[in-house]
Formats: sequence, C-alpha cells, structure tokens
Amino acid sequence: MSSQSPQQIPQSSAGNTHRRAGTQPNPICRVSDLPPGERRIVEVRSRSIGVFNVHGEYYALRSLCPHQGAPLCRGAITGTARSTAPGEIIWEREGQILRCPWHGWEFDIATGRSVFNPHRLRVRTYDVTVDVTVEQPEPEEEDPSVESFDVTVEDGWVVLHA
Repeated sequence: MSSQSPQQIPQSSAGNTHRRAGTQPNPICRVSDLPPGERRIVEVRSRSIGVFNVHGEYYALRSLCPHQGAPLCRGAITGTARSTAPGEIIWEREGQILRCPWHGWEFDIATGRSVFNPHRLRVRTYDVTVDVTVEQPEPEEEDPSVESFDVTVEDGWVVLHA
C-alpha cells in the first residue's frame, strides 16, 4: 500500500452499494495529492493497482495487461481519434484511455474494457470512493449577544476497495 496512508481509515461520506463482497478499504492518498489526469500505483494484497483521477472521477485498474502481463498502469494516459470524413481527425476522450507500455493495447480507464475489442477483452476494475473525516469544533458556552456559525473541516481521502 502507499506510504502516504493515514493512521486511521476515514469515515465514508456515502455508502457504495455496488462494492464487491469481501473488499477492504485501502486509503491511498489525499484528494489534493491526486489531481485530474494523474495516477497513483499501489500494491494491495500482492496486486499492483493503478488509481486514476479522470476529470475529477476516480477509477482503479489492475496493472496487468491481459496480452503479455505488462505493467499496464505505467502506460500513457491518452484519448482516441475518430474521423467523420476523409482528412478529418477528431481527438476525443482525452485522459480516459490507458495505453499498455509494451505493445500499445488500449483500455478505457473507467470500465477496464479494451478499446479495440470491448466485448471480449478487459482488465479488472476496482471500486474507488472519496471518503471524508469531518471534525466538529468543540461546543463553547453560547453568548446570546454573539452570532456564531458552525465550521467543519473536511479532509478528503481517495480510498480503494480491493
């Protein structure tokens, strides 16, 4: 697991009913340490897993290319090209595609499915949530002449469920 793990697991901000049975929460890093377009590769239970921030959404893939076992999550984060007419190329899905560093096989980061053959080839995905620890200030004696407001501090963590 990442060396930046917190001392305790933060409390979840929302339940995820689609989580696989038997998974455990593994805090990866603070949200601010994984900006959009970046990834963090971690070892969880002897598996290399890449955690990605794609335009503010978090995804995780097993870092094992099904073609020849390459460290998939070390590949380039890219997009796809499409053409609607001769000589026209439209670049789309920027930051949503992961290209294997050995042979260039491409996978959708969100689904793990192959770009070339999405119905037959894919890599394993994992659930990722953003959990928060909320600290409430200590209540003070109320003075009716002073108007005060509650303040909370939220410390967001990216948590992998594997």
